[in-house]
Amino acid sequence: MNQDNIRQLLEKYGQTHLLQFEDSICDSEKDILYNQIASVDWDFLKSLNKNSTENLSVIEPLDALSIDDINEKKSVYNSIGTKAIQEGKLCLLLLAGGQGTRLGHDRPKGCFNMGITKEMTIFSLLMNHTLKIVQETNTWIHMYIMTSDINYNDTTQFFEENNYFGYNPDYIHFFVQELNPATDFNGKILMNSPHTLALSPNGNGGWFSSMNRAGLLQEIFDNPIEWINVFAVDNVLQGIADPVFLGATIDSGKMCGAKVVRKAFPEEKVGAICKENGKPHIIEYYELSEEMTYQKNDDGTLAYGFGVILNYLFPISRLKETLNNKMPLHVVKKTVPYINNNKELVEPTEPNGLKFETLALDLIHEMDDCLVFEVDREKEFAPVKNKSGVDSIDTARELLKKNGYEL
Repeated sequence: MNQDNIRQLLEKYGQTHLLQFEDSICDSEKDILYNQIASVDWDFLKSLNKNSTENLSVIEPLDALSIDDINEKKSVYNSIGTKAIQEGKLCLLLLAGGQGTRLGHDRPKGCFNMGITKEMTIFSLLMNHTLKIVQETNTWIHMYIMTSDINYNDTTQFFEENNYFGYNPDYIHFFVQELNPATDFNGKILMNSPHTLALSPNGNGGWFSSMNRAGLLQEIFDNPIEWINVFAVDNVLQGIADPVFLGATIDSGKMCGAKVVRKAFPEEKVGAICKENGKPHIIEYYELSEEMTYQKNDDGTLAYGFGVILNYLFPISRLKETLNNKMPLHVVKKTVPYINNNKELVEPTEPNGLKFETLALDLIHEMDDCLVFEVDREKEFAPVKNKSGVDSIDTARELLKKNGYEL
């Protein structure tokens, strides 16, 4: 796309300010700027004008397959899931695009050391969980790892330095998450240098389109893979490639599966699984009304009491059908570093801009139904989101100790 086409494009979308430093940058920098502008999916601007009240929703509780129910048929589920894994029907996706900034760590979050007297990184814990299933099933499982543009090199290098934590490198595939521009509150794209836009990862729901852009989906489509287990990097007790979960989902005949835990208390800050207009849905804790937050079933349990832990099973066939459908973008207020008209870098301390993110929970709503699969939170839910306090390094370490880990 040449200079004239770039300018016409920016005039169309009211973004000509992106060329304000054009005369002061060299040709190679111009190429970078033009390429970034040309790669923008301008549909993101439509998210600024969405009316959140235009579609009325009917929200209802959704029950789960309880731990007791699972235990009654555990051997059956395990047998079904193990057979599916051995037949090559499962692949894995680790969402690992985050940095450990909130943990006081300037590397990828997965590189953070949970050990006290020895090295025990988040990546090593997750890989060991997966290796356990590989050994039990005597089957290597393809694992796709989504990084960000910021942490791709650090992540791939870390895996190489650690010999892939004993995993077969032929079955590990890294790719970079797509980026969306960040804007000011008026919808004007911000810049973080005279020749680069302020770009940020497109959210944890953008993994499928990012895999497609990276050219990884055809390999999946050409193989007998039927299911993808999507999980996040920040839960160090994550149950990965769980044959019981996979077997129960297959046995249920439902389109997808979601691992959940019972809320520790009504106000716990986790998304609650439910139904919206008859389809599976995840409602964020801040979207629950006070009545819904405390609503109870006849047996005294919370009606919206199952919180998701970002561990899902999705069918490849259904995802393939939705590949050309655009995921809804969520507009989030964030602090976004940018350069001002004098080319000075400004690092705000308060939210100054908007980021546009897709969420994995929206993929649940693309499914006709969902098996809600309860797990023991003390055995499978140890999130590491904060340096201290709730869902912190310390609370996760305590749960690791309870599960027999020597730190």
